[in-house]
Amino acid sequence: MVKLVMVRHGESTANALNQYTGWNNVGLTQEGIVQAHVAAKKLKGFEFEHVHTSVLKRAIMTAYIIQDELNLNYVPITKTWRLNERHYGALRGQNKDATRREFGVDQVHLWRRSFYSIPPQLKRPDPNNGPYKYFDSNMMPTSESLYQAYQRIVPYYVDHVSNRLLDGKNQLIVAHGSTIRALIKYIERISDSDIDGVEVANGKPLIYEFDNKLNIINSNRTNTK
Repeated sequence: MVKLVMVRHGESTANALNQYTGWNNVGLTQEGIVQAHVAAKKLKGFEFEHVHTSVLKRAIMTAYIIQDELNLNYVPITKTWRLNERHYGALRGQNKDATRREFGVDQVHLWRRSFYSIPPQLKRPDPNNGPYKYFDSNMMPTSESLYQAYQRIVPYYVDHVSNRLLDGKNQLIVAHGSTIRALIKYIERISDSDIDGVEVANGKPLIYEFDNKLNIINSNRTNTK
């Protein structure tokens, strides 16, 4: 039996302000730091052989806290843009309640929760600097639906996480709400319409136990047995 644990980062400064964050690189609030420590305490006794996170510091900080609390600082960690949060385009940095007033509750719900709806796009991509400095600028998104994010997230999972799980090595993913929703959809084979109802809370570990063919034996999200 092998385990996969997924943790959404602790509360970020943008979460606290009720803003769309996406690829904005914001840090954790004090509450977010506490949530990361609490998540680690819930994972006491677990051991991981690899940690996977995004290139956004709210996820990286959460991953570091968990590793430190579990005395697993020596475990390799991979930081990849493929585990970034969904890109919220022109909504990024805006207050969610303000966009509900401007565009309507139903439209905002579609942008936030549906699988295919694409938020308003930026006029041009972000500069490809920092963690993206080796990117072709044509790869930089101007906005993403969950479906588009799924297309970059799932191949990373298949190539770099599930292969290690098949080798019997426990894995930890510390990422973002949309990232983890995409992975839940893939792992649990959730339909395009039903993913709308899946929520991922900050700092709450999701634990999956798999057999040697990666069938779910047990999960604290699905309560499968």
